Amino acid sequence: MRNDFIKIDGSFLEGGGQILRTSLALSFIFQKPCLIYNIRANREKPGLQVQHLLGVQALSKLCGGILEGDYLNSQEIKFYPGNQIQESISLTIDTAASITLILQMLILSILFSEINLQNKVPNDIKITFNGGATNTFFSPTMKYFEMVFLKSLKKVIDPEIEIDFNILRHGFYPKGEAQLIMNIKPLNIFRKKSLILKERGELKNIYIFSGASKDLQKRKVAERQVSGIRNILRSILKLPLRINISYEDASSTGSFVCIVAEFENSIVGVDKLGKIQKSAEEIGKEAVLEFLEEIKSEACFDKYNGDQILPYIAITKKRAIFTVSQITNHLKTNTWVIEKFLNGKFKIKKNVIYWESIS
Repeated sequence: MRNDFIKIDGSFLEGGGQILRTSLALSFIFQKPCLIYNIRANREKPGLQVQHLLGVQALSKLCGGILEGDYLNSQEIKFYPGNQIQESISLTIDTAASITLILQMLILSILFSEINLQNKVPNDIKITFNGGATNTFFSPTMKYFEMVFLKSLKKVIDPEIEIDFNILRHGFYPKGEAQLIMNIKPLNIFRKKSLILKERGELKNIYIFSGASKDLQKRKVAERQVSGIRNILRSILKLPLRINISYEDASSTGSFVCIVAEFENSIVGVDKLGKIQKSAEEIGKEAVLEFLEEIKSEACFDKYNGDQILPYIAITKKRAIFTVSQITNHLKTNTWVIEKFLNGKFKIKKNVIYWESIS
């Protein structure tokens, strides 16, 4: 068994679960074992929590890898990536762990699995989630994941990307209990193009998605979240709003709102979850104010999508120049991790990100 590990300090900068997700996905893609230490060392609850364990164990199961140190509160793990990939896996989650965070690791791994696993990759890979949350705190909602992240991948990385999913049941905190099926087709063409994305282009559409569990329908929570948003956006942007209101089957009470701006060259958005101590109107107002800050920045990626899309750009682009609304510690951390696995360099000047692949 190889022991030439790429060593990652899990407490670097942001020091959270993102280091695990990016490191292990790239470890599998490039078949380089990795050792992560000081995992979440500066957090209130250091080490691997349930959310992180589920993600790393799911990837290991998917690729036939070997994990050492994958137990609750562990601050060090070793990952030996497997050299295969399963056609389907089923994940059972007993908590309200975020499905979108687990997918951040699995989608990256699956899409680029053919880089080092040629002729061993199924045409379509199916992931079934039994449990977990589609909308929970400190993670993207499924609607943001669908309308911003996945659409950005197709627009910026490769229009041939095929990722489809069917939500059979939504999940909110604290019970979760979502049911979801996702099908991902690995990219069979690996390109090394350049990307210059400093102008968003013309604003084409504005979408407002407001959803809630069915037990909030009588109180019209989804409609109330939209009420303040609609008036503010119509007075500022002078563009018809595409509004979608939904009530979902769920075991726990919850709500979300997601606002998306589709430009000619890019997509930006924000999302918010409902909170017990805040009215639906307040949630909508907070979302629209944050959305307007993103619009004002004129950047091609919002502050959340900016760090999530970094590994995709680094893998598929020889050179890249693009703008992000805010340079967060999450973004800086991801550039640092990516440079451990890929032969290239990021540079950041104000809100412009530069990537140069050396090989």
